[in-house]
Amino acid sequence: MSKYKLTISAFLAILFHVSGLVGMLYTDHKDWFIANTPLNLILMAALLIWNQSKPNKAFLLFLLAAFLTGMGSEMIGVNTGKLFGCYQYGQVLGPHFNGVPWLIGVNWFVMVYCSGIIMQKAIDWMSLRYEESGGRLSKHIITISLVVDGALLTVLFDWVMEPVAVKLGFWQWEGGVIPFFNYLCWFLISAALLVLFRYLRFEKTNHFAVHLFIIQLLFFLTLRWHL
Repeated sequence: MSKYKLTISAFLAILFHVSGLVGMLYTDHKDWFIANTPLNLILMAALLIWNQSKPNKAFLLFLLAAFLTGMGSEMIGVNTGKLFGCYQYGQVLGPHFNGVPWLIGVNWFVMVYCSGIIMQKAIDWMSLRYEESGGRLSKHIITISLVVDGALLTVLFDWVMEPVAVKLGFWQWEGGVIPFFNYLCWFLISAALLVLFRYLRFEKTNHFAVHLFIIQLLFFLTLRWHL
């Protein structure tokens, strides 16, 4: 069943993102594809949750925590400039609450969760290699690696995405400059959420999360290069 879910989900993710690239770069319907960005984000989040192995209360707690933390931190940023910098959201991402699209909270969950899953997969692989050679990774090293490297992964994704998001009208920065403070806040908030990810007891073997992260990263890299 899990392989069936993964196949369908990966197919849909590739289909939607490739269609989006073609539509935005090579047709006269760029505005239509941009306007339907919320549909893509909602579908990808739904597929991600659908592929979660044995979802339990701990998983739902992380989902809720990531959503609320993302929304809360973004509201502080938009309304005060004390987080991320001075910026405002456009109308592309759908309905807002206190200046922040609801989908931004969803996107925080997707990005941090995918980064956590990727790091967990990498750590599991490294742990196995260590055990085969007679060694063992300490719990402290595992925690530091998952939190720090996972947060760096989210920052990398945001760095790739930021200029594209601005060009597509998702949000705008004051003066048109993306501040370093934005990436620092992304790192710190992602790291805090990844600490929660590390210690909450739920299955962390969602293979679709790896596929989705790569697909979306390639999607934004392509747009960054061609827009």
